[in-house]
Amino acid sequence: MQTEYDLIVLGGGAVGENVADRAVQGGLSVVIVEDELVGGECSYWACMPSKALLRPAAALRAARRVPGASEAITGDLDVSAVFARRDEVTNHWHDDSQVRWVEGAGIDLIRGHGRFIGPKQIEVAAAGVVLTARHAVAVVTGSRATIPDIPGLRDSNPWTSREATSAKRAPASLAVIGGGVVGAEMAAAYASFGTEVTMIARGRILGSIEPFAAGLVVAGLEEQGVRILTDTSPASVDRDPDGVRISLEGETLLAEEVLVATGRSPRTDDLGLEAIGLKPGGWLETDDTMRVPGFDWLYAVGDVTHRALFTHQGKYQARAAGDVIAARAHGAPVDDAPWGAHVATADHRAVPQVVFTDPEVAAVGLTAAEADAAGLRTRVIDYDLSWLAGASVHAVDYHGQGRMIVDEDRRVIVGATFAGPDVADLVQAATIAIVGEVPIDRLWHAVPAYPTVSEVWLRFLEEYGRPVAGAHHIPAAGEPSIPELEVDENIAPRPEEEAADLNRAEPDVADHSHDRG
Repeated sequence: MQTEYDLIVLGGGAVGENVADRAVQGGLSVVIVEDELVGGECSYWACMPSKALLRPAAALRAARRVPGASEAITGDLDVSAVFARRDEVTNHWHDDSQVRWVEGAGIDLIRGHGRFIGPKQIEVAAAGVVLTARHAVAVVTGSRATIPDIPGLRDSNPWTSREATSAKRAPASLAVIGGGVVGAEMAAAYASFGTEVTMIARGRILGSIEPFAAGLVVAGLEEQGVRILTDTSPASVDRDPDGVRISLEGETLLAEEVLVATGRSPRTDDLGLEAIGLKPGGWLETDDTMRVPGFDWLYAVGDVTHRALFTHQGKYQARAAGDVIAARAHGAPVDDAPWGAHVATADHRAVPQVVFTDPEVAAVGLTAAEADAAGLRTRVIDYDLSWLAGASVHAVDYHGQGRMIVDEDRRVIVGATFAGPDVADLVQAATIAIVGEVPIDRLWHAVPAYPTVSEVWLRFLEEYGRPVAGAHHIPAAGEPSIPELEVDENIAPRPEEEAADLNRAEPDVADHSHDRG
């Protein structure tokens, strides 16, 4: 068995696969060490199964909002068929197709739990092997759900996101502890199955997103029958033969199951980090090339870094990390300037996310409050999406809102949020505008098709105001570009533990062998 490689990747989820893939394409020999399913959390217990559970009800509601289609609907959601489709999406929790892709990409795979026993040395006890890295080790072990210290909660055998996305049936009642994205999405999914759902949040629901968007989601959940308790924390939890009893101020809530969706913890507690001088159990800090400070060979990528806990952002980091590991191994030039080929600059200022509730929420960049806290002089433009011609065609009684935040000193967009039916795809245009620092005046020439909901961009610009001739010069090719935005990384972005588990986008497992996302 080969035991020496250029790169050892600890963790074979979507992020680890992409680190390995880019390094192999850069000419390195690579091995992945994985002790669960190749493809990881996103493929089997998060992104893919959660969206498979949410999509059927969303499609049914969308059809019911369109006259002509609504009259053709004669039945309700077939819950058993929803679970069957979820099983197909996860390949019934078999990773054969993922393993075939790994092998086809020229990456070796060792099953088992990897632990550091020294610099560049990984022991995989289950395989009876000690691996040595010539150039680098990348820790890509992800995160797990955190169970808060509520008396009796651990002993009550609670669901985490894993149990919620892999359940074989819908319980009669479900209590959700946590008001973030995981809690909101799973509350929406199970309410659509006919489950009586109660959400318990110590603050407001979806506290990290714009309040107007969170308010629309709350209204949507309540319309679906979800009971929402905010500014509330359980005093204790107990499971008895009748179900789970949750003691709240003034009442005791009884539910068949309880889902804990209160945050994430790094999977670094049993990696042997002490053997290389690091403290086990904590998040791994990195620079923008994903290298851990103090090491010239140790990298960390994805959730384990706590930079931006989304699969799409982890895969973005992975491509940069795999490329820079290969470049450094070959002594090639490294482009580590902001927005360079070997850095994950977008983690700080252009992280997109989607909440797949009804209505959907799509956001990127700063919220208005975050922009203010960062000291930017901004102008906030709000627009009612129901006023768009595209919205009136899309559905009867369309409700939604969009927000654009402009840095007035640089005249570029620094944040955007959309809430409404099927707004998820609007976020990419906003992401491009933010990453590209497209001057607001130039955006007048990016004409949205009619009649679509994307016409909100034209309405944003009209609200902002037509540019005055000659007032704002757009740099030509070769002229100095817009200066870099100085953003306090403690303010933007705010890593959202509750968003990490489900708010992600990864190719269907069945197609994963052909598309690395």
